Amino acid sequence: MSNPKDTKRNKAKLSGDKLNTFQQVRDLSKKPAVAFSAALLQRMLPNYELFCELNEVDDEDALDIELGDKESGQKEFGDKELAAKLVELIWEWLSASKAKINIAVQLEKWEEVTPDIENFDTYGVYPALDFCMALTATLQLISDEEPNGAVMVAKLSQGGVEAYLLALSEVDLSNEEIKQDPLMQFEIETQLEVLAMCKNKAIDFKVLRAEMKAQAMSNIGISLAD
Repeated sequence: MSNPKDTKRNKAKLSGDKLNTFQQVRDLSKKPAVAFSAALLQRMLPNYELFCELNEVDDEDALDIELGDKESGQKEFGDKELAAKLVELIWEWLSASKAKINIAVQLEKWEEVTPDIENFDTYGVYPALDFCMALTATLQLISDEEPNGAVMVAKLSQGGVEAYLLALSEVDLSNEEIKQDPLMQFEIETQLEVLAMCKNKAIDFKVLRAEMKAQAMSNIGISLAD
């Protein structure tokens, strides 16, 4: 049987880890920081993909889209293929020493398919936008435009979980209740695990990516199979 004092110490240690996660991410050098960001992006990708799928329409509705749907305020939007391609390019940049990304061109393309929350009335636009902002921050981290890009990604991923929990709840949740929710616990644990892998001087990017895919769900619980 475990000693109650040991249990308290372990809980205190976990609490401390949660508090300094962002600082630890901030202290990562560039390539490990990009790897950390890529891992979280891989988890957040299904949120954007689902948003795109829910905004797809049939050819018969093309004219309505062109004119705009005034009743719902929504129209076809997004490019899940481009999203997956850009995440793939980031992993390639990490794995291949000679891999290059034309950041300016990719950012311009990505801006065109980043949703404006004012144009959509479904909750899905929020986690989709979180992914878009995280992807932009990662690309800017690669180009040295945003040195704190990995911290931004970490906060967007964790903040997305918090926003999701608040949106689902019929009552106000305290900070402690949010922290203790299994989904938030899993998010924090995942970030700490990814952080530990990225601190390793010999990061195996393929293993890191495989582990994120093996979770089979996004940071807010959307299944990759959905």
